Parts: sequence; C-alpha cells; structure tokens
Amino acid sequence: MQSAVPHQIPRALMNPLEERIGYKFRNSLLLAEALTHSSISLERKNYSFDNQRLEFLGDSVLQLVVTEHLYKMFPDFSEGTLTKLRTRVVSRSGLKNHADGIGLGAYLMMGRGEDSSGGRVRASTLSDAFEALIGAMYLDGGYAVVRDFIVREAAADFAEMVLKPEEINPKGRLQELLQSIAPKAPVYEILSQTGPEHQKTFQCRVLWEEIELARGVGRSKKQSEVAAATLALDNELWTSYRPSSANAV
Repeated sequence: MQSAVPHQIPRALMNPLEERIGYKFRNSLLLAEALTHSSISLERKNYSFDNQRLEFLGDSVLQLVVTEHLYKMFPDFSEGTLTKLRTRVVSRSGLKNHADGIGLGAYLMMGRGEDSSGGRVRASTLSDAFEALIGAMYLDGGYAVVRDFIVREAAADFAEMVLKPEEINPKGRLQELLQSIAPKAPVYEILSQTGPEHQKTFQCRVLWEEIELARGVGRSKKQSEVAAATLALDNELWTSYRPSSANAV
C-alpha cells in the first residue's frame, strides 16, 4: 500500500521513510528518537535517548485511534467483540507486519550486537519501534495526523474485519505459521486441572520443536489450548528457532 505524500511538501525534502509514511517531521529529532533502539546507548555513550518513552506514548495513541475507529465501524458489536477485533491490529505480530510494510527495520539505529543478532527483523523490536513512530508523529503533528496514518496503514485489517468479523482460529493460525518453518506440528499438553468437577480450571502449554511457546488457562481443555495458542502468536518465540542438522534441508 502506498501512502499519499502531501502535495505541498516536495519529495526532495523528505527522507525515504518520511516519503513512505506520507509525513514530513517538523522536528527531525523526534523521528531520530523514535528510530533509536536502547541497545545503542550501551556502545555509544553520546546517545542520551532511545525510543522507549515514545513507544509508551505511541501505544496509548494507537489503542485510542483503533478503538475509536472500530467503535464507529461496528455500532452493534459488544465490548468483548470489539476488544478481539482491536487485538488484530495492536498485537505484537500485527504491529510487526505494519512495521515490515514500511520497511522500518532498515531505518533503526541500534548497537552492533543487537543488529548482528537479528534485531532489525525481531518482532518485539519492530513492534516497539512502530509504536514509537506513532508517538513521535503524535507529538510532531497532532492527533489528526497520526489518526490518518494509523487508519491508512490498517486499512486492509479493517476491510478484513468487515468480511470476517468473527474471531480468527488461533490454533489453526499457529500451526500454519509453524509448519511454514518446519514440518512438525505444535503439541498441546494439559499441565493441571483444579477446582470442583462442575467448575474446573485447566492449564495448558503448547510445545514445538522442544520450545515451550506459551501457557494458557481456561474453563475447558479446549479453552486452555486456545488461550495458549493466542499467547504463542503474540510471543513469537519461534523467531529464535534454529533447525538442527538433522532437520535442516
């Protein structure tokens, strides 16, 4: 998706990221702060800031914009349904997809160790940086500017919600993602069950390639498995998976 670049700003005055997001920062230091990973201060003592405060601000702005947009889009939906729909946009995996869409990883400033260990493609790093960028845009241009940016970037998500407002099957989604990396399917193990017979609580964990991806709790075995799969999708621990020589192609 191509963002609309404001006509009044010549492209020559915009750096590639500004051109991609369709916004020219008046205060370039805010953009620099949003793109600065905390790891860089460990190697370069002259860096006095990172993007963690902007991430904190951007998270709240993002939540508000998406909540407001969904509230207007689906006037008949309950709070619970709206919350589930919002998660599709603001989850770590959702934000990583949006960060990838604007090529955000290439613009991040980070320490050499973080860079060499895959920081530019790590889900947590990219999702935090995307929120920091939102925080910087909010401070620099105001709510209307950042609202338009978020709604534009999430347009495909909102369109899919109109077609498929029901909750996505997290177990099926997790299996699809994992088997695109290695043939082995995830395994769900019930760790415990507590409470009286009519009101039991189950705890489950999901394993894949000897990695515990997440644990979930529910009123039934199925609910606990769905909860574990949902958390696993958000944690994305498989990004550190390295196939053994026996499994390597």
